[in-house]
Amino acid sequence: MLGLSMFRGVNLLRVRSLLSSASVRTVHGHEIVKQEDLSVPMYCDRKDTPLPDIPYFQKLNAEQTALKEKEKSSWTNLTNEEKVALYRIAFHQTYTEMSKTSNEWKTVLGGVFAFIGFTGLIVWWQRINVYPAQPHTFSEEWQRKQAKRMLDMQMNPIEGFASKWDYEKNEWKK
Repeated sequence: MLGLSMFRGVNLLRVRSLLSSASVRTVHGHEIVKQEDLSVPMYCDRKDTPLPDIPYFQKLNAEQTALKEKEKSSWTNLTNEEKVALYRIAFHQTYTEMSKTSNEWKTVLGGVFAFIGFTGLIVWWQRINVYPAQPHTFSEEWQRKQAKRMLDMQMNPIEGFASKWDYEKNEWKK
């Protein structure tokens, strides 16, 4: 029994060391990618930093390499298409493309309204089917009778409810 558990432990250690040396590991059936090294320069399109650390394309193909060689000579020899291709080697998006608004707000707003509408339907259904009927003490007639009863009993005549009633004139004090 001890030999079996030792053999299994050695196998687990071997598998774990192999997996940890790879860039992708599997933990409980999910792949985990190693974290990117943020100490090296990287490319990112941002409006607040229009000049990234490195160009967009690091590995150039033959056409791009020839275009980079042609760039070293006079720029008057380049066509507009070649100038745009050179720009696209260095940058993924133009500032205008980065600043372009998206219609994502419509989707978010639609989702919010759908959620509010669905919640409203649930509240409406609960008012009809779940909550009991309103108590009779909420009716105007009941509240008038209750106020009359409190005045007849002279409840709290010094500072409270009855102190605001004129018993001689049978009306509220002004």
